[in-house]
Amino acid sequence: MTVVDDSHAENTKFSKSERAYQWLREKIRTREFEPGYKLVLSTLANELNVSVVPVREAIRQLEAEGLVDYEHNVGARVSTLNRDAYFEAMESVAVLEGAATALSVPFLTQVDLARAKELNEKMEALLSDFEPDTFTDLNKKFHRALFYKCPNTRLIELVYEEWDRLDYFRVSTFRYVPERAASSVQEHHQLIKLIEAGAEPAYLEKRAREHRMRTSQSYRAQIDTTGGFQL
Repeated sequence: MTVVDDSHAENTKFSKSERAYQWLREKIRTREFEPGYKLVLSTLANELNVSVVPVREAIRQLEAEGLVDYEHNVGARVSTLNRDAYFEAMESVAVLEGAATALSVPFLTQVDLARAKELNEKMEALLSDFEPDTFTDLNKKFHRALFYKCPNTRLIELVYEEWDRLDYFRVSTFRYVPERAASSVQEHHQLIKLIEAGAEPAYLEKRAREHRMRTSQSYRAQIDTTGGFQL
């Protein structure tokens, strides 16, 4: 009697689904597939040289993440950006980063703090000749320097997942609220001082969370004033 080993078939199926997922996600993230773009299974399968099965599974995963919408008798399309989803992602980043930073602090060294200070100084130097995308990139590096030693690896993964969602929504919030940049730099200084002073983890978490939320609140206030949500 011949025993059929299904493990290879399952692994191959998984790898094709994962490859399709990563490929589609990158197309959406870079806006090559714009919001509203129709995702035709057969066309995508041909491009990837796979059957429609792994493509369908990839689309289902992207739908669960909110990047794809499925409508009966219409099919799958890249999700249309919306204001509520953006602010939900901002709020999630604030909560997750605050927790990850507080857990990371006991493991940070003077070298780590020196790195964070250096990044914040670069951000401060940009204020006189502001470039929002560069500022945002440095801002992410600054926060990563404070939470990357968090012992809860899943928490760090969740932070990065929400960062990816924000990258999908916009290039830089600071493009729309540049006046927030100077305050953000000062709050970074305060966070580092609190860490150096040995502040309680719960208080650090609160301050880190509030810092992130202020950027979101500034953008929301700007939208309420101008009446437009820009991405």
